[in-house]
Amino acid sequence: MNLESENNKKLTDFFGREYESLRMYVKTKISDTANRDAEDIIQDVALKLFSGADRYAPINNVAGFVYRSIKNKIIDVMRTTKKTNSIEVDKDLLELVEVLQQSTDTHTSDQMIRVLKKSIEQLKPAYKDIIIAVDFEGYTYKEISRETGISIGTLMSRRHRAIGILYKKIEVEINKQKNIS
Repeated sequence: MNLESENNKKLTDFFGREYESLRMYVKTKISDTANRDAEDIIQDVALKLFSGADRYAPINNVAGFVYRSIKNKIIDVMRTTKKTNSIEVDKDLLELVEVLQQSTDTHTSDQMIRVLKKSIEQLKPAYKDIIIAVDFEGYTYKEISRETGISIGTLMSRRHRAIGILYKKIEVEINKQKNIS
Protein backbone atom coordinates (compact mmCIF):
# COMPACT_ATOMS: atom_id res chain seq x y z
CA MET A 1 0.00 0.00 0.00
CA ASN A 2 1.49 3.36 -0.94
CA LEU A 3 1.94 6.25 1.47
CA GLU A 4 -0.86 8.42 0.05
CA SER A 5 -3.56 5.80 0.30
CA GLU A 6 -2.36 4.72 3.75
CA ASN A 7 -2.54 8.29 5.12
CA ASN A 8 -5.88 8.85 3.35
CA LYS A 9 -7.30 5.69 4.87
CA LYS A 10 -6.16 6.67 8.36
CA LEU A 11 -7.61 10.16 7.98
CA THR A 12 -10.89 8.85 6.52
CA ASP A 13 -11.29 6.36 9.38
CA PHE A 14 -10.49 9.00 12.00
CA PHE A 15 -12.83 11.67 10.61
CA GLY A 16 -15.59 9.06 10.25
CA ARG A 17 -15.27 7.91 13.87
CA GLU A 18 -14.47 11.21 15.55
CA TYR A 19 -16.36 13.85 13.57
CA GLU A 20 -18.81 14.67 16.36
CA SER A 21 -16.00 14.89 18.93
CA LEU A 22 -14.08 17.21 16.63
CA ARG A 23 -17.17 19.37 16.15
CA MET A 24 -17.72 19.65 19.92
CA TYR A 25 -14.03 20.47 20.46
CA VAL A 26 -14.17 23.29 17.92
CA LYS A 27 -17.46 24.62 19.33
CA THR A 28 -15.93 24.92 22.80
CA LYS A 29 -13.05 26.93 21.38
CA ILE A 30 -15.05 29.34 19.21
CA SER A 31 -18.36 29.69 21.01
CA ASP A 32 -17.84 33.45 21.34
CA THR A 33 -19.27 34.44 17.96
CA ALA A 34 -21.98 33.26 15.65
CA ASN A 35 -20.08 34.03 12.44
CA ARG A 36 -17.63 31.20 12.94
CA ASP A 37 -19.00 27.75 12.33
CA ALA A 38 -17.37 24.62 13.78
CA GLU A 39 -18.25 22.51 10.76
CA ASP A 40 -16.64 25.02 8.39
CA ILE A 41 -13.40 24.85 10.34
CA ILE A 42 -13.42 21.04 10.38
CA GLN A 43 -14.17 20.91 6.66
CA ASP A 44 -11.35 23.35 5.86
CA VAL A 45 -8.89 21.30 7.91
CA ALA A 46 -10.10 18.01 6.42
CA LEU A 47 -9.77 19.34 2.89
CA LYS A 48 -6.26 20.57 3.55
CA LEU A 49 -5.20 17.31 5.22
CA PHE A 50 -6.67 15.07 2.53
CA SER A 51 -5.28 17.14 -0.32
CA GLY A 52 -1.81 17.02 1.21
CA ALA A 53 -1.85 13.46 2.52
CA ASP A 54 0.75 12.33 -0.01
CA ARG A 55 3.20 15.01 1.18
CA TYR A 56 3.22 13.84 4.79
CA ALA A 57 5.39 11.15 6.25
CA PRO A 58 3.37 8.18 7.52
CA ILE A 59 0.89 9.51 10.07
CA ASN A 60 1.24 7.44 13.23
CA ASN A 61 -0.72 9.56 15.71
CA VAL A 62 -3.73 10.54 13.61
CA ALA A 63 -5.66 12.06 16.53
CA GLY A 64 -2.77 14.29 17.55
CA PHE A 65 -2.15 15.27 13.94
CA VAL A 66 -5.79 16.21 13.29
CA TYR A 67 -6.38 17.97 16.63
CA ARG A 68 -3.18 20.02 16.21
CA SER A 69 -4.25 21.00 12.70
CA ILE A 70 -7.67 22.05 13.98
CA LYS A 71 -6.14 24.03 16.85
CA ASN A 72 -3.91 25.88 14.39
CA LYS A 73 -6.90 26.64 12.15
CA ILE A 74 -8.86 28.00 15.14
CA ILE A 75 -5.93 30.26 16.03
CA ASP A 76 -5.80 31.51 12.43
CA VAL A 77 -9.56 32.17 12.40
CA MET A 78 -9.41 34.01 15.72
CA ARG A 79 -6.53 36.17 14.53
CA THR A 80 -8.19 37.18 11.29
CA THR A 81 -11.53 37.79 13.00
CA LYS A 82 -9.85 39.79 15.74
CA LYS A 83 -8.42 42.18 13.15
CA THR A 84 -11.76 42.77 11.44
CA ASN A 85 -14.19 42.83 14.37
CA SER A 86 -14.38 45.34 17.15
CA ILE A 87 -14.03 44.18 20.73
CA GLU A 88 -17.09 42.31 21.88
CA VAL A 89 -18.57 43.25 25.23
CA ASP A 90 -18.57 40.29 27.58
CA LYS A 91 -17.96 39.33 31.18
CA ASP A 92 -14.18 39.57 30.73
CA LEU A 93 -14.58 43.25 29.96
CA LEU A 94 -16.49 43.78 33.19
CA GLU A 95 -13.84 41.92 35.16
CA LEU A 96 -11.10 44.07 33.68
CA VAL A 97 -13.11 47.20 34.51
CA GLU A 98 -13.34 46.08 38.13
CA VAL A 99 -9.60 45.49 38.29
CA LEU A 100 -8.78 48.83 36.72
CA GLN A 101 -11.36 50.93 38.56
CA GLN A 102 -11.67 50.48 42.28
CA SER A 103 -14.75 52.63 42.75
CA THR A 104 -17.65 52.14 40.37
CA ASP A 105 -20.28 53.71 42.66
CA THR A 106 -20.83 56.75 40.46
CA HIS A 107 -20.76 54.96 37.10
CA THR A 108 -22.88 52.18 35.71
CA SER A 109 -21.33 49.08 34.23
CA ASP A 110 -22.51 50.19 30.78
CA GLN A 111 -20.65 53.48 31.11
CA MET A 112 -17.54 51.68 32.28
CA ILE A 113 -17.75 49.22 29.39
CA ARG A 114 -17.95 52.06 26.87
CA VAL A 115 -14.98 53.82 28.48
CA LEU A 116 -12.88 50.64 28.59
CA LYS A 117 -13.81 49.60 25.07
CA LYS A 118 -12.84 53.03 23.73
CA SER A 119 -9.60 52.96 25.71
CA ILE A 120 -8.63 49.51 24.43
CA GLU A 121 -9.36 50.55 20.83
CA GLN A 122 -6.94 53.50 21.27
CA LEU A 123 -4.01 51.36 22.45
CA LYS A 124 -1.01 50.71 20.21
CA PRO A 125 -1.53 47.45 18.27
CA ALA A 126 1.04 45.48 20.30
CA TYR A 127 -0.63 46.51 23.58
CA LYS A 128 -4.14 45.97 22.27
CA ASP A 129 -3.22 42.51 20.94
CA ILE A 130 -1.77 41.31 24.25
CA ILE A 131 -4.76 42.59 26.26
CA ILE A 132 -7.21 40.89 23.91
CA ALA A 133 -5.23 37.64 23.72
CA VAL A 134 -4.69 37.23 27.47
CA ASP A 135 -7.73 38.89 29.02
CA PHE A 136 -10.41 38.11 26.47
CA GLU A 137 -9.33 35.06 24.49
CA GLY A 138 -7.67 33.24 27.40
CA TYR A 139 -4.30 32.55 25.81
CA THR A 140 -1.32 32.00 28.09
CA TYR A 141 1.91 33.91 27.67
CA LYS A 142 3.59 30.65 26.73
CA GLU A 143 1.10 29.98 23.91
CA ILE A 144 1.43 33.50 22.55
CA SER A 145 5.21 33.32 22.76
CA ARG A 146 5.25 30.05 20.83
CA GLU A 147 3.01 31.48 18.10
CA THR A 148 4.66 34.89 17.74
CA GLY A 149 8.27 34.23 18.71
CA ILE A 150 8.12 37.11 21.21
CA SER A 151 9.63 36.29 24.60
CA ILE A 152 7.31 35.73 27.57
CA GLY A 153 9.00 38.57 29.47
CA THR A 154 8.31 41.02 26.64
CA LEU A 155 4.68 39.91 26.45
CA MET A 156 4.25 40.32 30.21
CA SER A 157 5.88 43.74 30.07
CA ARG A 158 3.60 44.85 27.22
CA ARG A 159 0.51 43.73 29.09
CA HIS A 160 1.66 45.48 32.27
CA ARG A 161 2.23 48.73 30.33
CA ALA A 162 -1.11 48.35 28.53
CA ILE A 163 -2.97 47.95 31.81
CA GLY A 164 -1.20 51.04 33.19
CA ILE A 165 -2.23 53.03 30.12
CA LEU A 166 -5.79 51.76 30.37
CA TYR A 167 -5.96 52.68 34.04
CA LYS A 168 -4.83 56.25 33.29
CA LYS A 169 -7.21 56.64 30.33
CA ILE A 170 -10.14 55.35 32.35
CA GLU A 171 -9.28 57.61 35.27
CA VAL A 172 -9.16 60.66 32.95
CA GLU A 173 -12.45 59.69 31.33
CA ILE A 174 -14.17 59.16 34.67
CA ASN A 175 -12.92 62.53 35.91
CA LYS A 176 -14.28 64.15 32.75
CA GLN A 177 -17.66 62.54 33.33
CA LYS A 178 -17.66 63.64 37.00
CA ASN A 179 -16.99 67.24 35.94
CA ILE A 180 -19.84 67.10 33.41
CA SER A 181 -22.32 65.78 35.99
